[in-house]
Amino acid sequence: MTITAAPRSNRDICLATLRDTDRDRYLACLLAPEEKRPALAALYAFNAELARVRDLVHEPLPGEVRMQYWRDLLEGQSHGSSEANPLASELLTAIEEYRLPRRTLINMIDARIFDLYDDPMESRSSLEGYAGETASALIQLASLVLSADEAKRSADAAGHAGVAQAIAGLLLLMPLNRHRGQVYLPLEILSATGLDRDSFLAGEDKPRISAAVEAFAGLGREHLAKARAAGAIPQAVFPAFLPVTLAEPVLQKAQKLGADIFDRSLVLPQWRRQLRMAIASITKKI
Repeated sequence: MTITAAPRSNRDICLATLRDTDRDRYLACLLAPEEKRPALAALYAFNAELARVRDLVHEPLPGEVRMQYWRDLLEGQSHGSSEANPLASELLTAIEEYRLPRRTLINMIDARIFDLYDDPMESRSSLEGYAGETASALIQLASLVLSADEAKRSADAAGHAGVAQAIAGLLLLMPLNRHRGQVYLPLEILSATGLDRDSFLAGEDKPRISAAVEAFAGLGREHLAKARAAGAIPQAVFPAFLPVTLAEPVLQKAQKLGADIFDRSLVLPQWRRQLRMAIASITKKI
C-alpha cells in the first residue's frame, strides 16, 4: 500500500521558505502568538525574497524583473493567479486581513533596487533612508500585524531599531559585499577616515579601514541607544523587535575587530542567537 503525504498548505510552504532563507526571523516568528504567525511569516519571507535577489542573478536587469513581479502584485497588476505562488498568496492575505499599507511594501521593493547595482552609499542620511524603508518598515509592518493600536506607540523605536539592525546586517555581509564591489558604508564616513570607495575595497589600509568600520558600527549603536531611549516597547508588539536583539553583539564585535571583519566572522553561534531572542521575549528588552 502506498501512503501519500497530505499536500502542504500555502502557510506551511511559506513558513518552510522562511526557515530556509531567514532562520533568525523564522525563530522570532515562532516566538510570536500562534494566530499571528502566518502573516508574520509572509512578511518576513517576502523580505527575504527581496534581500536574496542579488544572489540569484548575475546582472541587474533580471533582478529588476524579479522586483517588478512583486511591484505588479502589490499594485494589482500581477500576471496570472497569485495562487500559483504560495508566498504571493499569503502576502496578499496578510495585507487584506491586517490592512497593511501596500505603499510601504512597494517602497521596500524600490529601496532594494540599490542592492542590484554597485553604486556606493553616498551619505549617512542615504543609509538611514535605505534602512528606514527596509528593516525599519518591516518592524513596523510586523507591529501592525501584532497590534495596530500599539504599533503607533512604537513607531519611533522601530525607526531607530531598524537602522541599527540594518547596519549590523551589512557588517555581517561586508566580506561578501566587498567581494562583489558593493560598498554600503557611507562615502562621507570613508572620506572622514581618509578613504574612498576604491581604497576601501582594496583592503590594504588597515588602520583607516578599521576606523571606518568602527565609525559605521558606532552609528548602529547610536541608533540602538535611541531605540531604547524611545521608551518601553508595548508587550503586544515586542515580537516584531526580537530580531533586533541580535544586533548589539555584532556591532560590538565589529568595533573591536575593525578591518579584521574581512577575515573573521561576526556571526554568533545559532544557539546563542536563539537564547538571546528567547531571553528577550521574556524580559521585553532589546
